[in-house]
Amino acid sequence: MIAGMSLSIEAAIGGALGQHVGELESTYYIFIIGAMATFLVTLFFGKGDLRQILTVPKWNLTGGLLGVVYLALLVISVTLMGVGVSVTAVIVGQIIMSILIEHFGLLGSPRIAFNRNRLIAVVLLMISFVLVL
Repeated sequence: MIAGMSLSIEAAIGGALGQHVGELESTYYIFIIGAMATFLVTLFFGKGDLRQILTVPKWNLTGGLLGVVYLALLVISVTLMGVGVSVTAVIVGQIIMSILIEHFGLLGSPRIAFNRNRLIAVVLLMISFVLVL
């Protein structure tokens, strides 16, 4: 819930910043600040081994690229449609893709079959998206 709330706040801030400095510039700035903050947190609290980056399958490293695509599109959509519609669309997209990933067991995810309850959830989410419009 906190992550979702933070997402909406970030969308609003990114959209407002994007109107002043440009959407891509806003995305760049947000990622730079995020990288610096993550560096500091990792420096003091990290317990992993960043050297392992060199040994993982290369497709595991695409998350950063997808993060940039996600944030840039979010900032652009907020300036065009507002926070509510943009974040609702993000949630609907996340749920649909998550269900597909789980149904087919993609990207190392365990297989969870598509069922009636998941179909109902997607339909209700689509209805919520239409209502937020």
